[in-house]
Amino acid sequence: MSTGTNAEDRLEGLIEIEKLQKWMDERDLPGRGEPLEASFISGGASNEIFELKRGEHRLALRRPPRKVPKGRNETMLREYRVLHALRDTDVPHTHAYAVCEDTELLGAAFYIMGFVDGWSPMNMGDTWPAPFDTDFEARKGLAYELVDAIAKLGQVDWRAAGLEGFGKPEGFLERQVDRWMHHLKGFQFRELPGLDIAAEWLRAHTPTSFRPGIIHGDYQFANVMFERGAPARMAAIVDWEMATVGDPLLDLAWVLMTWPDPGEDRSQGYVDYEGMPTRDELMHRYASSSGLPVDEMDYYIVLARFKMACVLEGGYARFVQGGADNPKMEAFGDVVLDMASRAAELSRNSLL
Repeated sequence: MSTGTNAEDRLEGLIEIEKLQKWMDERDLPGRGEPLEASFISGGASNEIFELKRGEHRLALRRPPRKVPKGRNETMLREYRVLHALRDTDVPHTHAYAVCEDTELLGAAFYIMGFVDGWSPMNMGDTWPAPFDTDFEARKGLAYELVDAIAKLGQVDWRAAGLEGFGKPEGFLERQVDRWMHHLKGFQFRELPGLDIAAEWLRAHTPTSFRPGIIHGDYQFANVMFERGAPARMAAIVDWEMATVGDPLLDLAWVLMTWPDPGEDRSQGYVDYEGMPTRDELMHRYASSSGLPVDEMDYYIVLARFKMACVLEGGYARFVQGGADNPKMEAFGDVVLDMASRAAELSRNSLL
């Protein structure tokens, strides 16, 4: 996590130092009794993150934006629950310290976690930090670390970790199309060409079985952090707002749905894919690490693109209708159309 430059502006209405300090002291969190300093780290389309300093201790606070979307407070509690459940696992994650369900304290639910001293691909602009900017072998390690982390996540005994009832794995795949189409109808204001084609194909090609596991739900380079320097070492998976118990292969598909092979345009998106492994190499790595079959991956990639279109259309609709104050959401409009179109294209060309 790297601190931002407009901390004072972003603190207003989101962090109240005296209230937060008292709350933290009552729970005997690290730095108890020390003066509390807070600074803005980052704000995504749906959440805000702040660094907290108390003496020698560094923590992070995650909360919804100033305009709290419906259901976002409940999402904070789910995020904390899954982070806490991972505490004794080898899945890269940060420590979950405490959660506040009282929305009166800071205007929304929030939780406090360990500060991740690393770097995010999302903040690198159009390049990688050294040595990954010039060393392609080292750069491949970033991709393999990305895949290895979800291979570990999908193998966690979610029942033993305390996540019974966190999701509904029975019928998970069968519910996906209807669940997201219903979600879309709640705010849809324009046509999304290709989405109905993908939906029909998904219903006809749903796998008959899978091994349930924890899934992140929005797994990509934007939602992980790496330790500094080479070789590539993942520090933590972050942003757990879409986590559930379902089919772990959907996380792999989330990585692959926009991953370009050599010969395709590798300059799209927020990272440089030059020198990265191919989709087949990533699937082989995941299969070897997880023991899960990847022979029906077309289904999962179509589903990932279909779901991405439905999810991002919600953010775009809020922006268009004035219900969101994050300008990043304006860019969702074209991404949604692209995802719907690519879902339909793969469904037409798949050999499944």
